Amino acid sequence: MGWTLVVPLKPLALAKSRLTGAAGDGLRPGLALAFAQDTVAAAGACPAVRDVVVVTDDRRAGAELAALGARVVPDTPGAGLNAALAHGARLARERRPDCPVAVLNADLPALRPRELTRVFSAAAAFPRAFLADAAGIGTTFLSAAPGIGLRPAFGGPSRARHRASGAVEIALRGVGSVRRDVDTGDDLRAALALGTGPHTAALTAGLLIPE
Repeated sequence: MGWTLVVPLKPLALAKSRLTGAAGDGLRPGLALAFAQDTVAAAGACPAVRDVVVVTDDRRAGAELAALGARVVPDTPGAGLNAALAHGARLARERRPDCPVAVLNADLPALRPRELTRVFSAAAAFPRAFLADAAGIGTTFLSAAPGIGLRPAFGGPSRARHRASGAVEIALRGVGSVRRDVDTGDDLRAALALGTGPHTAALTAGLLIPE
């Protein structure tokens, strides 16, 4: 049975505010969309993924991600990231009650399907599991087996919160693309060094990122 993957995305005008210094407000919304496009495309190419649910109120992003095969649903709760994730998981299970569900950040432009497959394989051994981000502070992936509540606690030091909630931390080497979220100019440089998907690569061609 394949996984349902829930991907949250803020309205593009509000997304990735910490990238303003590196890319400017003119490019920042486009970068947020490009990150999400590359994330969703790579996730959709992962054999473990049966469907992708994107939770967003942004019409432009919704249309672009639906064109990549995602099911786009509005952020009906409108109560922040974790409420949006719980909402997406609930809708996924209304359609497929026995499905395992996972959450993935929308800002993983270097995501590799093969690495994500390894993360899913590790997560399948536990009722709930998570993967820490590259900084070792946050979380980029959280999963729940069929019948198990997701209980997302994203934002800030979410690695510690997910661990305290009883989720098992996935300890894998060689899955750097699944950990490499992008919030700052330094993060973007690191993602570009890994090699990003085509949408991010096209938008950042020739971009000089300030130190």
